[in-house]
Amino acid sequence: MTIRLLLVDDDPLVRAGLTFMLGGADDVEIVGEASDGAHVPQAVRDVRPDVILMDIRMPGVDGLTATERVRAAPDAPEVIVLTTFHADDQVLRALRAGAAGFVLKDTPPADIVAAVRRVAAGDPVLSPAVTQQLIHHVAGTGGNEDRQDRARRRLGQLAEREREVAVAVGQGCSNAEIAARLYMSVPTVKTHVSRILAKLDLNNRVQIALLAHDAGLLADGRDVG
Repeated sequence: MTIRLLLVDDDPLVRAGLTFMLGGADDVEIVGEASDGAHVPQAVRDVRPDVILMDIRMPGVDGLTATERVRAAPDAPEVIVLTTFHADDQVLRALRAGAAGFVLKDTPPADIVAAVRRVAAGDPVLSPAVTQQLIHHVAGTGGNEDRQDRARRRLGQLAEREREVAVAVGQGCSNAEIAARLYMSVPTVKTHVSRILAKLDLNNRVQIALLAHDAGLLADGRDVG
């Protein structure tokens, strides 16, 4: 299946470079471009992409606001954030808004293509190491106790088995790894993940991981319920 991709960046040279890099992938079709976050919702309606490569910093409507607007709509495309920073408050805001991950602008072309394919398949583009780095970064920005309390209250809605799955997702485990660890089938894991997303009104696995981190579920491996 061909992956329909929308490029959003205010720099025409960056868009041209991405077009060149991604043009060699037989299963990726660039269906549109936008130079400002303000144009993204209409572009999504016009070209119906599966995935958006979204720059964060744009002079008009930034990529964060555009991501929030896009992901709030029904049947929203997945969003991969383009950034120049690993640990950045803006990256975290994009992930909390529903972005499926991020790639650095100097990422090798093959890795960008792989990221697009992974996100289109429903997998986040965010390694456990990068998740930890982002969480440690935001932990020093204040308000962490309030965030932890809110996260714990939300996770209190989950059944015990669902919390165990949330912990494993936060640790970066795949569905197969979770199934092996918790002695359940992969379809059962998928069902638990879907229920977690529905109960907590989350968009994707990245948000489950961030919530598990916020709640302190990964600090010592014990449940907080």
